[in-house]
Amino acid sequence: MQSNDAMMFKRQDANGPARIGLFLVPNFSMIAFTCVVEPMRLANWLSGETLFEWYTISRDGQPVIASNGLSMTADTAMHDITRPANVMVCSGIDAHLYHDAPTFAWLRRWAREGAHVGAICTGAHVLARAGLLGGYRCTIHWHSLDSFAEEFPDLDVRAELFEVDRDRFTCAGGVAGLDMMMREITRVAGPELAASVSEQFMHERIREGDDDQRLPLQARLRISHPKLIKAISEMEKNTEEALSRDEIADRVGLSRRQLERLFRRYLNTSPARYYLKLRLNRARTLLTQTTMPVTEVAFASGFTSASHFSKCYRDMFGRTPRAERRGAGIVEPGFEGDDYDDADFGEDAV
Repeated sequence: MQSNDAMMFKRQDANGPARIGLFLVPNFSMIAFTCVVEPMRLANWLSGETLFEWYTISRDGQPVIASNGLSMTADTAMHDITRPANVMVCSGIDAHLYHDAPTFAWLRRWAREGAHVGAICTGAHVLARAGLLGGYRCTIHWHSLDSFAEEFPDLDVRAELFEVDRDRFTCAGGVAGLDMMMREITRVAGPELAASVSEQFMHERIREGDDDQRLPLQARLRISHPKLIKAISEMEKNTEEALSRDEIADRVGLSRRQLERLFRRYLNTSPARYYLKLRLNRARTLLTQTTMPVTEVAFASGFTSASHFSKCYRDMFGRTPRAERRGAGIVEPGFEGDDYDDADFGEDAV
């Protein structure tokens, strides 16, 4: 559990405002950025005090384009910042492709000099590549969670809305930044001000950091049958080591035939087809967001045969795993082809 007393933002003056530098990575998420900035603005306005100050940073001091195409002016360049109190990396799509040694070096320098360093949305990719998350709990947007964990297996990655661990903080993005800021406003100025800020946003409940990032399965799929929900949950928890249909049926207390009927009735598909699509979607994320060899992507998605994986992938998405990776601009580390002569799954696998 997270401590409610953990200090996310450092204050250089005990009686002064927290000052936060927002480092903008190209294609940053505007909603994640706004959900951090706007609570600070409202907290200042409603309290009548300057509790927070913020400024934007870019690598070269030039404007940065967000993922929605809007341009954000930078207040300063990265190399003009000396001894910042707090730095928050703001990123969005394609953060896994961001490899900029000077940025990583500056982030490490600021951390060494005592800055609290954090990230929102997919910014954990940038902090991880800078070597700033080792030994810390961290989180990232659910869409990048699996690929991030595969890319950085030694990190303590959690599926939280946000994590505050000593002088590091990470947030899943989207509107989770609003909840993270409500926590900080509560810590700094009390729950009444946080509640007032939340009401201004018509945000009816301030969520804790360990709340789920995603909607419950019932809401996502618009189904309520408990055994079907349980079956899908088992599939989602076992993408790397795929379960057979009989294993899934046993875990939910159904016969194989009953399981087939449930999927046909509520989802108009078979358990095998649903499970395959789920695993292939995981594979697509790993292909487009990591540099894992294609064979490792196949194994991480529950396939024991690279040739079978390639065939299933092409049937589902209309192109091979290698073509998918090339389209995403990922350089493959040593995989030379899709034609492997491995044994396919046994007939009993889902």
